[in-house]
Amino acid sequence: MLDAEVIGVPNRGPNDSLDSLLNTGAECTAALRAAGTATATELRRLGSVEAAVRMREALGADAVCRSRLSALEGAIRGVRWHAIPKLERDRLWEELERRSARRDAR
Repeated sequence: MLDAEVIGVPNRGPNDSLDSLLNTGAECTAALRAAGTATATELRRLGSVEAAVRMREALGADAVCRSRLSALEGAIRGVRWHAIPKLERDRLWEELERRSARRDAR
């Protein structure tokens, strides 16, 4: 995991609000809340992939693209999403697609 201070990304606050996280604008936080994720702590506990699966379940498959998934992971790590290596972003996407397909099959 990258340290936000090392790469020069400021911390947006010590509170537990989704709004305090990097990469989470108004649209992203609204989507997280619509999917039942209300706090930064809860997002960290769920992880980016599970949060994205829940967003898809609540809002439809188009609710999460590769960039949004990477933004969620970056928010959890405290880094801008583009600081996450492409290989890791690709693995996250593959996991999201796998979990989404498994849930759709139920």
